[in-house]
Amino acid sequence: MLSRPETLTEPEQLQLKTVRTQCPELDALTRHVRSFATMLTDRQGERLPAWLDAVRQDDLPSLHTLAADIGRDIDAVTAGLTLPWSSGAVEGHVNRIKMLSSSRGHRSPRPSQNRT
Repeated sequence: MLSRPETLTEPEQLQLKTVRTQCPELDALTRHVRSFATMLTDRQGERLPAWLDAVRQDDLPSLHTLAADIGRDIDAVTAGLTLPWSSGAVEGHVNRIKMLSSSRGHRSPRPSQNRT
């Protein structure tokens, strides 16, 4: 379900098709996950409102929670799904610095307990 369909072997495709046929909820979930993955990898953030509407129409409480959370900041999520910029490199450097600092025994300063 989380793999790209074209990477599945023929037996895996058949098994997934059988499971999806027998479980409508799993079929709907698979469609929504794959659709979101396409939006993410192809930078199609403009499709997000339609995706949210489709999710809300199915009886999938976990995805309803996700849709509600996304809806709280839809502009930021749309930008993240559309724009080519990424903070991944910065986050990688921050994590590397944290790792180096912790490996040397440095700790973040603790807030003073005696503040007035």
